Amino acid sequence: MTIRVVVADDQELVRTGFAMILDAQPDIEVVAEAADGAQAVAAVREHGPDVLLLDVRMPVMDGLTAAQQVCAESDCKVIMLTTFDLDEYVHTALKAGVSGFLLKDVRRDDLVHGVRVVMAGDALLAPSITRRLIAEYARPAQPGAPLSPGGAPAPLSASASGSAGDGEGGRDKGPRSLLQQLTAREEETLRCIAQGMSNAEIAAALVVSEHTVKTHVRNLLAKLQLRDRIHAVVFAYETGLVSPG
Repeated sequence: MTIRVVVADDQELVRTGFAMILDAQPDIEVVAEAADGAQAVAAVREHGPDVLLLDVRMPVMDGLTAAQQVCAESDCKVIMLTTFDLDEYVHTALKAGVSGFLLKDVRRDDLVHGVRVVMAGDALLAPSITRRLIAEYARPAQPGAPLSPGGAPAPLSASASGSAGDGEGGRDKGPRSLLQQLTAREEETLRCIAQGMSNAEIAAALVVSEHTVKTHVRNLLAKLQLRDRIHAVVFAYETGLVSPG
């Protein structure tokens, strides 16, 4: 299967360089390039790619606005590219449905790996962003307290899926109510995901096959109304299922 990619960055050298690296891979095809957010949205609409590499800061339409439109209109996986790892970018992008983040100084192999990881439905966060996310964003809930005290960003369970809140079949349920829908095995799997474990590692820990793990992951994402594993990680911290450290 070939992974179809659009690369969007206002810096031509960066955009061209990333495109050349990815296009050289046997399983990746760069179908379009874009120099601003508006072009990125248009390219996704025209080409229907699997993955969009999207710079945060661009002219005409910034990357965050473009990400919101792309995630709302399609199933395209979005990876945000940035020289910054500031919390507000992470918060807004996650709520938009972004599937991963990479800093622009990413190594060649990590760039290629990142596209493949996101396409497979796994979480993709640069280590520095992961630390900030866990420490500042995904704060564990206190018993009887709202999930987002003190002005913290709203929970992702409703916003990340792009379909919550429509009043159908329990879509209006809160995060804790959704958590109660999981089986014991699915909850164990979610804990493992939140700890950054791969499917193979989860399979070894739970003494099951990787196929079974994939089934648990697919089921829990559907029940929790989450877009992918990266939002499952945040959900687990938000609800207090796991705690930082």
